[in-house]
Amino acid sequence: MSPAAGAREGDVVPFRHALRTWFAISLQTFGGPAGQIAVMQRTLVDDKRWISQRRFLHALNYCMLLPGPEAQQLAIYVGWLLNGVRGGLAAGILFVFPGIVALLALSAIYVGFGDTTFVTAVFAGLGPAVVAVVAQAVHRVGKRALTHPALIAIALGAFAALALFGVPFPVVIAVAALAGWLLAKVTPPHALRGANAAKADAGPQPLISDDALHTERPTLVRAIRITLIGATLWGLPLLAVALLTGTGSVFATQGLFFSGAALVTFGGAYAVLAYVAQRAVETYAWLSAGDMVRGLALAESTPGPLIMVVQFVAFLGAYNNPGSLDPWIAGLLGALITTWVTFVPCFLFIFLGAPDIERLRSNHTLSAALTGITAAVVGVIANLALYFATHTLFAGNRPVELGILQLNLPDPTSVRPVVVALAIVAAVLVFRLRWSVLRTLGICAALGLGAALAGLPVA
Repeated sequence: MSPAAGAREGDVVPFRHALRTWFAISLQTFGGPAGQIAVMQRTLVDDKRWISQRRFLHALNYCMLLPGPEAQQLAIYVGWLLNGVRGGLAAGILFVFPGIVALLALSAIYVGFGDTTFVTAVFAGLGPAVVAVVAQAVHRVGKRALTHPALIAIALGAFAALALFGVPFPVVIAVAALAGWLLAKVTPPHALRGANAAKADAGPQPLISDDALHTERPTLVRAIRITLIGATLWGLPLLAVALLTGTGSVFATQGLFFSGAALVTFGGAYAVLAYVAQRAVETYAWLSAGDMVRGLALAESTPGPLIMVVQFVAFLGAYNNPGSLDPWIAGLLGALITTWVTFVPCFLFIFLGAPDIERLRSNHTLSAALTGITAAVVGVIANLALYFATHTLFAGNRPVELGILQLNLPDPTSVRPVVVALAIVAAVLVFRLRWSVLRTLGICAALGLGAALAGLPVA
């Protein structure tokens, strides 16, 4: 029986079958965007053979140009190709639902028991593991993306702009996109892509032809309708919270901040976290830098997009600033509002842009801009690795301004020897033994607990 047998008009595969598949994928999405994309690649391209490698990569390229979590957006895009709008909704919702439930429970446990020896020790072991995991992300993305000396220069420039000069993230991305476009004008495409050039033609032949996948004719009326529906769904809960709790409440502030972050944070989860961490810790004081590191460790250990850590940030921020509400209710409300404003735009971006992108599958300008952005993201991830390393391996940090340079230097006298040792162990597990993220986090959590029980300083 063909994949489309039993499917209603507009469905490429039966919707029930698609639901089961997306739910199975959602339970395997550990390890950040690289792991999540790998799960979809294996399931949809290699095993199910519902979509070709070239079409899968084309959808991924568009999602990487968008602000927000590219893995969830890729799921929405492929769900739309297979089952239309309801397929995109199902894929996107199922992709994040297990992580939302798990991280909400862990946030409550962290707030309720985070000061106990057991929980503190476990989280102390998770922190240095995250440093190794983010460092691995730099290596992975760099190896795949930096196939030309000019792309290496873009990555280094992005890192320097963020780490040394405090250049706003959107400016870095815009310049990188322009650099990629200009570079493509003077460099042959095959020279930029290097060994990656043949990836689009690799992989098994799909059971469903590209021409059979769902599509819609992009029209102005359709664009206006989707924009109005999406903007209304996105903004109504935020408006309701502002009216009920006041425009100056932590809920309104978080809703506005994370709504803005959803629009300007290009480059996926690793790219956005440096921006979110800086504002949440230093500007709004919703949580400490140590809390931020542990929140990232929790997000790494649960399924779903790594950007789910914003739910943890909002929970702690609202719990610590509840206003007239019970702290637990405030934490829950802050987490849910933040999750809503973070992920609803993903559906809007895909449903609005996918029909046009399908018509631009051979557009070289889009590919050129993506090349520059992908290179810059390597520098962004490196900056994130530096941020978490300094706040995890050292107990104290101090900002230093030297002219146009804006540095955040660790205090060498505040180094944490046990944490450094755990980071080295995590690096060996990740780089040398190639252990999975979840397995590495588990081992480091156990070692942190063991160190605490042995009376060693881990926090």
